[in-house]
Amino acid sequence: MKLSKGWGAIVVVSLILCTDQIIKIWIKTHLMLYEDIRITGWFLLRFVENNGMAMGIEVTGKLFLSIFRIIASFAIIYYIYNLVKKDFRSGYIICVSMILAGAIGNIIDSIFYGVIFSESAPYSVATLFPPEGGYGTWLHGKVVDMFYFPLFEFTWPSWIPWIGGSEFLFFRYIFNLADASISVGIIIVFLFYRNTFSKSFGQKE
Repeated sequence: MKLSKGWGAIVVVSLILCTDQIIKIWIKTHLMLYEDIRITGWFLLRFVENNGMAMGIEVTGKLFLSIFRIIASFAIIYYIYNLVKKDFRSGYIICVSMILAGAIGNIIDSIFYGVIFSESAPYSVATLFPPEGGYGTWLHGKVVDMFYFPLFEFTWPSWIPWIGGSEFLFFRYIFNLADASISVGIIIVFLFYRNTFSKSFGQKE
């Protein structure tokens, strides 16, 4: 049973990682920066890059962030190892594996993309393994984002203080499969596995 849970975690991580990287590489080598592909009226592929964390937030230096992500990923791997060893519930292990897969997916961008891709620009498409070398150095790659869901927008009434007259767009953030995997994993843990999470750290349920 423990062995199947361990292999289940490996399969989940591998599938998410492979799919995430296939999408990112395709976007990077087929679209110019900020170019759109409209799937429906509320779903677009819009190619953007960021140096920071989820939703493009930048709170620290790129090198520090990349190293922090690597250390955090090893910590999660060790955590999953203990979950499997102690025979925790399969659903919980899968959720944590989704979080790990998302973290590693963005780490790959940060570590390798600056070296293996040429610069993306609004007027040119990037090249994989350019003869002149990549646009950056190891651990300084930019994370590729593409999923954009502008579901609806409206203008705030002018009588509302501070925000009156300004535009509101939901959902304005652009993200990738790795981000989605992390978010979904965390949300499911919060909704259904809070007691299991507490128990995994030796806390009482």
